[in-house]
Amino acid sequence: MGAPESSDATAMPGGPGSEPEGEPTGARPDTDTDTAAVVPEAAPVARRRHRRWPWITLATLVALALLLGGGGAVYVDWTVHRSLPTLDGRLDVPGLEHPVNVLRDGSGIPQIYAEDPHDLFLAEGYVQAQDRFWQMDVQRHITAGRLAELFGAGQVDKDKVVRTLGWYRVAEQEVERAAPQTRANLTAFADGVNAYLGQRQGSELSVEYAILDFVNSGYQPAPWTPADSVSWLKAVAWQLNSTTNYQISRAVLSAKLPAADVDRLYPPYDFTRWDPITGPATAVSTPSPSTPSPSAPAAVPAGAGSAVAGLTEVSAELTRVLGPTGTGIGSNSWVVSGSRTTTGTPMLANDPHLAPSLPGTWYQVGLHCRTPGPSCPYDVSGFTFPGMPGVVIGHNSRIAWGFTALGTADSDLYLEKVQGSQYEYQGQQLPLETHTETIDVADGRPVTLTVRATRHGPLISDVLDTARQAGEQGREPGVPPADGGYAVALRWVALDPGPTIDALFEMDTATDWTSFRAATAHFTAPAQNIVYADVDGNIGYQMPGLVPVRQAGDGSLPVPGWTGDHEWTGFVPTDRLPSSFNPPQGYIVTANNAVVGPDYPYPISPDWGPGYRSQRITDLIARGGKLDAAAMQKIGLDTRNPNAAELTPYLLDAPVAKETSAARDLLRGWDCTQPADSAPAAYFNAVWSHLLDLVFASRLRPVGDPQAYAPGGGGRWFDVVRTMLRNPDDPWWSSPDRPGPHGRDAVLATAMDEAAADLSGRLGENPQHWRWGALHTLTLTNQTLGTGGPGPVKWLLNRGPYEVGGGTDLVDATGWFPLDGYQVDWAPSMRMVVDLGHLDDSRWINLTGESGHTASANYTDQTALWLKGDTLAWPFTGKAVEAAATHHLTLGPPGAR
Repeated sequence: MGAPESSDATAMPGGPGSEPEGEPTGARPDTDTDTAAVVPEAAPVARRRHRRWPWITLATLVALALLLGGGGAVYVDWTVHRSLPTLDGRLDVPGLEHPVNVLRDGSGIPQIYAEDPHDLFLAEGYVQAQDRFWQMDVQRHITAGRLAELFGAGQVDKDKVVRTLGWYRVAEQEVERAAPQTRANLTAFADGVNAYLGQRQGSELSVEYAILDFVNSGYQPAPWTPADSVSWLKAVAWQLNSTTNYQISRAVLSAKLPAADVDRLYPPYDFTRWDPITGPATAVSTPSPSTPSPSAPAAVPAGAGSAVAGLTEVSAELTRVLGPTGTGIGSNSWVVSGSRTTTGTPMLANDPHLAPSLPGTWYQVGLHCRTPGPSCPYDVSGFTFPGMPGVVIGHNSRIAWGFTALGTADSDLYLEKVQGSQYEYQGQQLPLETHTETIDVADGRPVTLTVRATRHGPLISDVLDTARQAGEQGREPGVPPADGGYAVALRWVALDPGPTIDALFEMDTATDWTSFRAATAHFTAPAQNIVYADVDGNIGYQMPGLVPVRQAGDGSLPVPGWTGDHEWTGFVPTDRLPSSFNPPQGYIVTANNAVVGPDYPYPISPDWGPGYRSQRITDLIARGGKLDAAAMQKIGLDTRNPNAAELTPYLLDAPVAKETSAARDLLRGWDCTQPADSAPAAYFNAVWSHLLDLVFASRLRPVGDPQAYAPGGGGRWFDVVRTMLRNPDDPWWSSPDRPGPHGRDAVLATAMDEAAADLSGRLGENPQHWRWGALHTLTLTNQTLGTGGPGPVKWLLNRGPYEVGGGTDLVDATGWFPLDGYQVDWAPSMRMVVDLGHLDDSRWINLTGESGHTASANYTDQTALWLKGDTLAWPFTGKAVEAAATHHLTLGPPGAR
């Protein structure tokens, strides 16, 4: 699951692991073969001056223990290691009805064998808590809007945002409505987590609790609930929601810039260059006369820019919690039929791109009924989210599947005319729906929050002062205000209770294309691209998710809520959602590109991700030759930069200063690939960064927060600059706030001169010694205490920096945000290749490791392999799992031997 790489509206976080002056960096010598992870970011610890002494005390403790040795070192070593779980022997686990076997390989990945679903999912909950409970605990505090309860007053604004959106309330409703077997699985998983909590507490659970005790003494984790598991789906859906960010940015830009300029910044998908996922012609039948035609974009309501401008802060609050949300992150997946493989059977690959952190986004697990059958149908292995039972991406004994984000227009921002406790709708005054939330604060008094909503959803402009002020202003100069000002409500499909959690369990047990499609029909949010393959030789594609059908508009701009002219009239019927089965070309590629062509009868998205990655993967598949697992893996590591191929000829023709010529000569004969040791890649990306600043920064700076509107440098910006290159006298080849340069060649030359000077200062005077990896580094950061704690704590919990290749909108998508520098802001969070001919020959890798314990050998042991593009063996059958096992643990009912 990953979001389209085309949206750049929301602020990217600063480089993970960035350090205040005078504190140690996140780098540290590692005893493991190390590197680490990717979890949607959890909240940084608040910096509180009046409570600074605990951090000083802790810094002293850790620094003395780690740097000076002696008894303090023994104590800290004991504290760090005491949370490591038992991996061998036997443990009593209350609630189990039969013994369960947990076999772990050298990477610590558990394969769980049980008699029935109850014991299987109870054991999964217990095992996940062994490895990742701190992460699980923080994530449920994020989705419940309870971070301040953990970390104090600095997190209240984030909690306000999430409470207003109501993620946890919706998750509770989804649990109540879930299928009986789903509820049973969720309950069993929760019982397993709670069985572990009954046996350990404090630092026995994870070293972070020992650190937390210095600022929040006495904190005890509450029992795990089924809603704790389901609520993380809301966080994932928000990360993949690009529509809200697009609507905010378009509205704000439209209020500040001419309409033609805004249009240039959002170029349409070029169907003449890139085919959609389902092929040049969609597989959907011709619509009946009653089928609505695609809606035209709505006009921007007067005052929309002011009303939504403050919402960038709302979005930024969630970005700080979860990482980039639909802004430049993305994913790749592809599946090939047996006609294109050395085995004669299908192969499937997937690599979701997400924000890097520690512990990682994904938890690897195998779930096996000892005798699979109707009463216990699970025999599945793959990746899940910590805190969630089952498998989200992976394969069972019959089928395999992978996800990428779709970027569907599944939300709308409604401008509302609010007066007191009422709002206007079709000429009537209706009462606002209201309820009160109480936010507990670890180091202060509880905070009361009143959540207001219209028929369209919660008033998200209520959440923060700046957003509220923008809504009250509700106008541009010369435009009369609405009575009471404009408020902004969010309608979003993920805020309606849906059966997505049912779909995940059903996918785990699907056996063929028919049963798999039936499972995806319950997958409502977020809409996804899903590729499929099975042991019978079939491949397929299915788009699941709720796609609104609008009376007017296409989801690209905020709309007036008071008129009633922009309501949702329903959703695209499930049987009309795009699908493809055994296409004649023998492959299917998804990389956040368009799903269907312009002839599709329903508007799915006004903002497809560009097709650079999908086209490159397609070219690598289609150029001939049979693919094996290694070749599939190699495709995902491709670093060719399509933007460089387009721009470099113009750079070579532009005049540069004499001292720049040696740097520019690096580009002559360059193959446009970007491995970590590439000098040309270092220089080209520096030129690209300076070019974006020269051309766009001065135009976008007056709009507002530069973090929110500055160019993100991905595929959308490739397209914007590509169209400008054709016209050397385009008026955008000049800067409104700089006396020069003017014209294409002069701007390109200036960008090259500035980039050469920049890298000479950073990497030395000799361009031949420059390396892209020296600029483009990945730091793996514990996204709670690793971001806000003192230097020694960061040293203990974080890993890196590491030099990496790749780049934004390359197949090897290690994305970076030019405004913040060259460090990696998102990356392939895992990679997998499934061989449907022989499942035990499949391969997988996590960005970090299986364990969330900093003292574990499996904390970041997969990272070194990930950096080299290698993968781990993925045993699946009982014989292969047993052969790979290095740890054998039996979980049993108490008293039974």
